[in-house]
Amino acid sequence: MSIEAARSLQSDRTTLRRKPDRGAYDAATIHPILDEALLCHLGFAVDGQPYVIPTIHARVGDRLYLHGAVANRMLRAITDAPCCVTVTLLDGLVLARSAFHHSMNFRSVVVLGTASEVTDAAEKAAAFEAIVEKVVRGRSAACRPANDVEIRTTKVLRLPLAEASAKVRTGPPIDDEPDYALPWWAGVIPLRLVPGEPQADARTAAGTDFPHDLATDVGSARFR
Repeated sequence: MSIEAARSLQSDRTTLRRKPDRGAYDAATIHPILDEALLCHLGFAVDGQPYVIPTIHARVGDRLYLHGAVANRMLRAITDAPCCVTVTLLDGLVLARSAFHHSMNFRSVVVLGTASEVTDAAEKAAAFEAIVEKVVRGRSAACRPANDVEIRTTKVLRLPLAEASAKVRTGPPIDDEPDYALPWWAGVIPLRLVPGEPQADARTAAGTDFPHDLATDVGSARFR
């Protein structure tokens, strides 16, 4: 394992108190979960009112990038202010013999930190590309790049991946010992995200084929 992969992102704020055995703080665990998730939820507060908003993210090295319109209240609120980013991947429904022990198999990440605006043109362009590639690998080469007006009216924020934790549950249900003798079915119903057949926009130019491979560009790590 590389030094970067083994790097700990643990802090007192990200240390798990409940089910600490399910926690992980190394970049090798945290980064792939962030990469596989197609969206994140961004938590912030405005005048004491908490909000949690879904949005797209992209990771480049030890930085997480977020973007939106310059006038976006969410981005204005978290610029140079504390925020929380979470992602969750749902892997299965866990059905126990008792109602109390039903659960879900999942992989989740919580990132804490302060986001800052990206003003360097090269870094902003790289963030744009990473966000497009997040949706479909290879897509940035198969569409028109952002023009000057679009770049100026889009705000990009950088959140350092310095303080984070992962929480993972895997495996079968965990029942109370006496309940294992009960005559109820118990086990796991696996869940996964699967891409469907591409549906071309009605105004797509005649003869233009879907330029990506569902098995690799839209698949691989995200669709297992």
